[in-house]
Amino acid sequence: MGSESTTGDNIFTCHQCGDCCRGFGGTYVTARDIIHISAYIHFNAEQFAARYCEKSGSRYVLACGNDGCCIFFDKERQCTIHPVKPYMCKAWPFIKTLIRNPENWSSMADSCPGIKKDISEDALKKIVRLEKEKLDRSIQK
Repeated sequence: MGSESTTGDNIFTCHQCGDCCRGFGGTYVTARDIIHISAYIHFNAEQFAARYCEKSGSRYVLACGNDGCCIFFDKERQCTIHPVKPYMCKAWPFIKTLIRNPENWSSMADSCPGIKKDISEDALKKIVRLEKEKLDRSIQK
């Protein structure tokens, strides 16, 4: 990897294909996510999980529709909750688990056309840490 690949923008470009919105089990929602999404869709936050989530272990994930996509994904409009999308969606593909398991980047790249392959594990961990810090700072504002 050359020195040009030192930021998230150098190793990921979103193609807005929606592939990251498909499949069960990936989009964890925090209590903060639930409050923000509920307010955005004018829904009762206390009832949100029962209607829009499924359990994955001890945590909630956004449910999928019959098409296998997140229930808030629409082929024409893309993410219908984009301004308040969950933390995990905002972080994608720079998810925290990559700091401990950078080998997962290659698998993620196989299912996401925007992810650049052949990134060294050390560079990837550094970039993920930086992108996470940047996201966390933007959320605190």
